Amino acid sequence: MNSKQSILHSALLGVSLTLAATTVYAGGSGTAGDFTRGAKAWSDNCARCHNMREPKEFRDDQWRVTVAHMRVRGGLTGQEARDILTFLQSSN
Repeated sequence: MNSKQSILHSALLGVSLTLAATTVYAGGSGTAGDFTRGAKAWSDNCARCHNMREPKEFRDDQWRVTVAHMRVRGGLTGQEARDILTFLQSSN
């Protein structure tokens, strides 16, 4: 891959992650995230596959991207993702 392709690839990846994070954060047609449901969903879903991260480990913008990614990988509903994001961002 040459340098122009590398720059384009990086830019496209950034746009893709931003769109995915915006989709989770904006909430689409669902309701706003709920802290209590998010804490439970985070505990129930995230611990299935790996060690839990401390909410303070990432900034709000980083959690947005992470939750967007894990929504797809973990098979979370949009509401579960919004709830988890609300919990994580409120706890950091």
